[in-house]
Amino acid sequence: MRAAVIQFPGSNCDRDMAVAIRQITGAQTDVIWHRDSALPPRLDLIAIPGGFSYGDYLRSGAMAARSPIMQAVIAAAARGVPVLGVCNGFQILTEAGLLPGALMRNGGIRFVCRTVSLMVENSQSIFTSGYDQGEKISIPVAHHDGNYFADAATLDQIEGKGRVAFRYNEPVNGSARNIAGVLNDAGNVLGMMPHPERMIESIHGGSDGRRLFEGLIRQIA
Repeated sequence: MRAAVIQFPGSNCDRDMAVAIRQITGAQTDVIWHRDSALPPRLDLIAIPGGFSYGDYLRSGAMAARSPIMQAVIAAAARGVPVLGVCNGFQILTEAGLLPGALMRNGGIRFVCRTVSLMVENSQSIFTSGYDQGEKISIPVAHHDGNYFADAATLDQIEGKGRVAFRYNEPVNGSARNIAGVLNDAGNVLGMMPHPERMIESIHGGSDGRRLFEGLIRQIA
C-alpha cells in the first residue's frame, strides 16, 4: 500500500496524518508539497490534512484548492483513488468541487476545540466500514470554519443517497442537519471536520479514529 499526504503552507496536521497512516496501515507514505504537479504512481490513498492553508486567506481552503497538486488529486479521485480530507482538508475538497456544499464560520463565531460525539450514518463506504451503522463514536474537533452549509435540495440529495458519513450528536458549529462528514457520489472521497488521526490510541484519550484507517486498509486490500 502507498499513500500520499498533501502539504500546504499553513498545514499543521500533515505529520499527524502521515504518522497515523504509517502506524496503522504500514503504508509507504509520501508527503507531497502543494506546488508539485504530479503524484506518485499507483497510490492507494490521498490524504489532505488539517491546518490553516494560506492562513485561511479569502476563504478557508479557497487558495489551496487552486494549488498545482490539486489537479492531480482531482484526476486521481476521478480514477477511483480514495481521497480523505480532514478539517482544512474538507474545506479544500469543497472549494475544489470534489464535494458539495461549503464550510462557513462556526455558528457561535468561536473556535471549537474539544472531543465530540458522532453518529456513524453510513458504515458501507470504504472509509467507514470499520464502524457499525448507528454507532456513537468520539473524535476531537478543532476548527473555526466548520459550519457545513448546502441548499435544501443538495442536503436532501446527500441524505437520500446515503452520503452523510458522520453526524454530530449535539450542536457543535451550526452545521446544517448536524452534518460532520460527507461522501462524494462514488463513495471514494470523504470530507470530515473531526480529526480521526488524533484519536488512534488510548494515550490520546481513545481510539475511535483508528478504525477509520483499519477499515480503509481492509477495503483496499
